[in-house]
Amino acid sequence: MTELPGHPHIAFRGADLFIEDVRLGDLATAHGTPLFVYSKAAMLAALAAYQRGFAGRRATVCYAMKANPSLAVLQLFAQAGCGFDIVSGGELERVMAAGADPAKVIFSGVGKTRAEMRRALQAGIGCFNVESESELEVLSEVASACGVTAPVSIRVNPNVDAKTHPYISTGLKGNKFGVAHEHTLQAYRRAAQLPGLTVVGIDCHIGSQITDGAPYLDAMDRVLELVAAIEAAGIALHHIDFGGGLGIDYNGDRPPAADALWAQLFAKLDARGFGDRHFMVEPGRSLVGNAGVCLTEVLYLKPGEQKNFCIVDAAMNDLPRPAMYEAYHGIVPLSRRAGPSSTYDVVGPICESGDWLGRDRELSALPGDRLAVLSAGAYCMSMASNYNSRGRAAEVLVDGAKAHLIRERETVADQLRGERLLPAT
Repeated sequence: MTELPGHPHIAFRGADLFIEDVRLGDLATAHGTPLFVYSKAAMLAALAAYQRGFAGRRATVCYAMKANPSLAVLQLFAQAGCGFDIVSGGELERVMAAGADPAKVIFSGVGKTRAEMRRALQAGIGCFNVESESELEVLSEVASACGVTAPVSIRVNPNVDAKTHPYISTGLKGNKFGVAHEHTLQAYRRAAQLPGLTVVGIDCHIGSQITDGAPYLDAMDRVLELVAAIEAAGIALHHIDFGGGLGIDYNGDRPPAADALWAQLFAKLDARGFGDRHFMVEPGRSLVGNAGVCLTEVLYLKPGEQKNFCIVDAAMNDLPRPAMYEAYHGIVPLSRRAGPSSTYDVVGPICESGDWLGRDRELSALPGDRLAVLSAGAYCMSMASNYNSRGRAAEVLVDGAKAHLIRERETVADQLRGERLLPAT
C-alpha cells in the first residue's frame, strides 16, 4: 500500500487508488464522473486533533459549514458533538435539516438581513457574531420586536496578516470583516446599552489556508488585550471564539497540527489568566479538505506547439479554486499504468481559458482513463455552479468498505425547474 502524503485514508493498493476500503474506480463506474468522494474516517481524524487540543477545557468545535455544506457531512459532525458556524439563513436551514442543535450554532457574516436575524432568533441559535456597529443597532431592533434577547459577540479585526491569499485573508484593516481593534471597546459599550441584546463573548477570525502558527499567536495577544479592557469596563465575556482558518497540505504545505497549535494558544491564555473560559473554534477546510477527491474522466489528449492539454469532464464549475485563486490540487490516476508520460495542462470543457484544474502535470494517460483531483473536500462542491448549464456532480461518502450516495447528480430537469417561458403572444 502506498499512502498519498497529506491525504489520510487515500492510498494506492497495487495499481489502484482506494479511499478507505473502497476502490475509487468502482465508484466512478457506478456513479459516473465528475464525482466527489469523501472519507468519513479522514474527517473524524481531523476533528479528533482539535478535540485532543481541547482536552480538559470547556470548548466547542463549530464546523464552518461553508467549506462543505452537504447534509450528510453536517450530520456526521453533529453526531460527533460539533456546533456549526453559519453565514446565511440558507446555511441555518441546512443545519436544522441535518438534525443539529441550534443552540450550538454561531451566525457570522457581514450582511445578515432582518429576515435572517428573525429566523435565527426563532430557532434559538447560540450566538450572533456581529461585524459592525450598525449591525448591532439592527439586531437590537429585530430582537426587541420579536420580544427576545439576542446573544452577541463582536468580531474583532485585529489587523494581523495571516500570510495567505488576499481573497481569503480576513483580519487586515483593508478587509470587510469585523470591527477595527481600536473601535472594539466602543462597540461593546454600545452593545451593552442596547435593548434586546446580551453580550456573551468575543470573536476573531483572520483568514483561511493559514500554514504558519505565528499569525494566530499575534492575533491572540491582541484579542486578550481587548478581553482585559472590555471586562475592566464592566462587560463580562463568557466565551472566546478564535475562529478557524488552519490550512491543509495541498502541495507540500506544512501547517501546524491542530492539537499542537492549541497547546501554544492555551499556554498564552493560561499565562494571562483566561484559561478557564469557554472556547470556540470554527474549523472548516482543515476538517474536510483532504478528506475528499473529485473523480474525472479523460476525454481527449490535445498536443500543441506550446502546451499539451489533457481535457477531462470535470471543470471550473465543479472545482472553482484553480480559476479563482490559481490554487494547486494534486492530480493522480485511479489506476497507474506503465509506459511513457507527458506534461499536460489538465483542463475542462468550459468555454473559458481560466477553466483549468492543474498546470504542467506529468501524466501517463489515455482517453477513457480516470483521474482523481485531490484535496477536493473543501470549497469545491460548496462553490460549484451551473455555468454552461452543467449539472452539479454527485457526492459519495465512504465509511470503511461501504459507500453511501449522499447527493444525486443534478439533471437538466433539476436546473430548469422554477424557470418560466414568456407567455405566448
